[in-house]
Amino acid sequence: MTGTRTKSDTHQNIFTSLFLIKEGMMKVAANLSFMFGEAGGLLSRYQAAKDAGFNAVECAFPYSVPEQQLATVLKETGLKQVLINSDPGDTEAGELGFAAIPGQEARFRESLERSISYAKALNCHKLHIMSGRRSSDHDESAHLATLEGNLKHAVERLTEEGITGLIEPINPVSIPGYYLNNYDTAVRVVQKMDSPHLRLQLDIFHLQMITGNVTNNINKFIPLTGHVQVAQAPHRHEPSCPGELNYDYVFEKLNQAGYNGYIGAEYKPSSPESAASLKWMEQPNLTL
Repeated sequence: MTGTRTKSDTHQNIFTSLFLIKEGMMKVAANLSFMFGEAGGLLSRYQAAKDAGFNAVECAFPYSVPEQQLATVLKETGLKQVLINSDPGDTEAGELGFAAIPGQEARFRESLERSISYAKALNCHKLHIMSGRRSSDHDESAHLATLEGNLKHAVERLTEEGITGLIEPINPVSIPGYYLNNYDTAVRVVQKMDSPHLRLQLDIFHLQMITGNVTNNINKFIPLTGHVQVAQAPHRHEPSCPGELNYDYVFEKLNQAGYNGYIGAEYKPSSPESAASLKWMEQPNLTL
């Protein structure tokens, strides 16, 4: 496999064979909100991911496309949808979910039901529940109480539907004002809910940007983690780009910590062609 890989059958077969032999390793899912933008809109990105050799995908906000259209393209490509984010509301107005926003409880429940509908249509069993941006009208205790109350309701609904909810700390450089921006709060909430249907989404990029201490934090957080995502810090390109993190080491530590779920490739490719950014997946702990 090389950085100039094409979509020819010969190269595709070579690419696929490199990963099929690594059964039992951590599997990589392409994040279609970040990758394959050169293919066009969301529906086109599914086929592009399939052409590049992926078997699984994730995306942030599929809500601009009718759920049945997404379900059809998943069936046609044979891809597995492993994660979506919850319905964020009006992103153009700056909304990024409602879980921690006092006074928005009704909107949270409405958005949760829409998110569940999409997840079921896509046979997707993991849902990242977004907390939203802080409200200047409320203090920390009000935000936290709102988050806990909404997540208690969410856990009840997700348990009924067989879906695992995820909460993810997001660093304040990437999204200023986002409420859930630290691991102490996220861990306390997951532990308080005490349910297999609420887990931590551990994005190694955000972990580095928020707190660092990656080795010890991987060991600490993996028992509470339901999904892992990766990108190089601080620029958020593919893990093999120069940056603050040694991903050969990070993947080894994730493996040693017992993580065997999907690795979401939530990064901005440094090349105009996303397929040219995939060399990092030759790492021995990864497979498709």
